[in-house]
Formats: sequence, structure tokens, C-alpha cells
Amino acid sequence: MNPEGRRYIAWLLLCGTFAAHVVDEASTGFLDLYNPAVTARGLPAFQFTFPVWITLLALAIAGLPILSYWVRRGTWWTVHAGYAFAFVMLANGIAHLSFSISRRAWMSGAYTSPLVVAASLNLGIATIRRTSWRQSQSLD
Repeated sequence: MNPEGRRYIAWLLLCGTFAAHVVDEASTGFLDLYNPAVTARGLPAFQFTFPVWITLLALAIAGLPILSYWVRRGTWWTVHAGYAFAFVMLANGIAHLSFSISRRAWMSGAYTSPLVVAASLNLGIATIRRTSWRQSQSLD
């Protein structure tokens, strides 16, 4: 399989992992931890009610696989989207694990965080390989 195809599969894998992570967060009361934390930091405007939070995440879960059409075609901007998606999800996974370690208890969303980290790294590496492969193709 060429690097473009690998990146497409990595994108879809991270989309699926993200969906599982949202289910993990929703079923273990993520907002019960998140809302008091942002209020304590003086950011009450960043609080969410469950319906708003789950709707926004459902839109993201639906929208990211739709973007895979352009990822599969190798559209130029999807390289940047791949790096951004991988970076944001990697930071999310590491944050869940870091907070769980610092509190010495499993934080909401921590069960799927290792999968999120692995899938994020996979997409990042696949995007790097796709970029170097494209550059080598243009030199020929």
C-alpha cells in the first residue's frame, strides 16, 4: 500500500478511536470533572451542559470521517489537517493520562487514552511518510 493509502487508513483509525474516546468520556462523567476545573481557573464561559457538549462532539465525530474523502484523494490541505488532528488528539490523550497519574486515579476518558495516543502517533507518522513520499515522487 502506498503512503497515501496508509494515511487514509490512519485517519479512519483515529476517527474511530476518537468516537470510542467520546463514549468513554460520556459514560464516565467527564463534565463532572471538567466544569468545576474550568470554573476554578476563572473560565466559567468554557463550561458545557451535557447536551451541548455531546452535540458538538457528535458533529466532530460525523465530520471527520466525511473529510476522509479528501484525505483519500490526497488533497493538499489534508496534510495540514492530518498534522492538526494528530496533534490535538495526542495532546488530549496525554492530558488524560497525565491527570490520571497526578491524581492517582483513573480520570474520565483515561481508559481509551492509550489508544488515542497510539492512533495519533500512527496518523502523524503516516502523514510524515506521505509528505516525504510525495516529495520524492516530484523529484523523479
